[in-house]
Amino acid sequence: MSPSSSPTQTPQRGSGRGIGIRTAAGSDERALGQLHVYDGDGKGKSQAALGVVLRTIGLGICEQKRTRVLLLRFLKGPGRAYDEDAAIEALQQGFPHLIDQVRTGRGDYFSAEQVTRFDRQEAQRGWDIAKGAIASNLYSVVVLDELNPVLDLGLLEAAEVVGTLATKPSGMEVICTGRGAPPELVRLADLHSEMRAHRRQVATEDEDGLVERGLDGIEIYTGEGKGKSTSALGKALQAIGRGISQDKSHRVLILQWLKGGSGYTEDAAIAALRESYPHLVDHLRSGRDAIVWRGQQQPIDYVEAERAWEIARAAIASGLYKTVILDELNPTVDLELLPVEPIMQTLLRKPSETEVIITGRCKSRPAYFDLASVHSEMVCHKHYAERGVDLKRGVDY
Repeated sequence: MSPSSSPTQTPQRGSGRGIGIRTAAGSDERALGQLHVYDGDGKGKSQAALGVVLRTIGLGICEQKRTRVLLLRFLKGPGRAYDEDAAIEALQQGFPHLIDQVRTGRGDYFSAEQVTRFDRQEAQRGWDIAKGAIASNLYSVVVLDELNPVLDLGLLEAAEVVGTLATKPSGMEVICTGRGAPPELVRLADLHSEMRAHRRQVATEDEDGLVERGLDGIEIYTGEGKGKSTSALGKALQAIGRGISQDKSHRVLILQWLKGGSGYTEDAAIAALRESYPHLVDHLRSGRDAIVWRGQQQPIDYVEAERAWEIARAAIASGLYKTVILDELNPTVDLELLPVEPIMQTLLRKPSETEVIITGRCKSRPAYFDLASVHSEMVCHKHYAERGVDLKRGVDY
């Protein structure tokens, strides 16, 4: 488990104790805003941005704090529908003072050789909105989704963008996502997490005739960098939106290990969506409200891990849920609170239409990693926690 993936974890590199996750309760919180950059060829960058959006909205719901998020999405024009739209609109309807969303650009992919005047105009329109939002200091969080490829394509001047971000209000968090972050932006960033893709092709039969579905429906987010649980939350937001707008049977289950207690800001936003759409989303936390260190496991840790796994196993096997988030399952296995084999067998037998998302850092590589159709490793190049900077509610947890 990394300093950045769990709500309040501090760096533990070189620690002989291995993985330990501190829960949200009793943590310090920073006042200064940070600049986050998510790039790389792996999946999870825009999802991480959506996860931050969910947390920021949750903070505004559950506490009387001044918080507001701007979700500004480049290269994702309004001509194309996205799964998360309906969930974001539902939150906007209930809490219009907490979130604004703007889309710019066209909705289809294009290369540098295919850039048009329209693309440049749309990029500039988005950046003008971003500059105004940053200068106004009305937002606690500004998400610039897919800004990195906009800069990589030369649609905006990197020097101007970096100069503006360097003078942002001190309390504002800015999240920049997408492939191809320019070096000057990476140098300025307080956090740089690279999503690195691990590509596998597994399609074999075992002695019982079971096919290991390594090409469909299992996603794993791991590594030392920030973005694993956050990406899973973004994936949940997308899945809930799909259930609202497209498929009323697209039910979502979010299960979280090693994160007992309260203080997690996403809970309030998930609860608000669940209140409006109780048939679409279920959410359960398990574990103590305390760090679990290797070698210091308590009986309750095993009981809590098994309790959540039994719910997960039944939910996956039932086919009632189309998306199942198993947040922090990897460190739970790494701490030997759960055996690998039952997880392996459940995943091998899962309904083909059920997506399973597994997150968390682990020192060893569980066998079920080989079943993943998506394996994105979050590589930590830079993290403010390593400089002793506290994490922040509504962003990190």
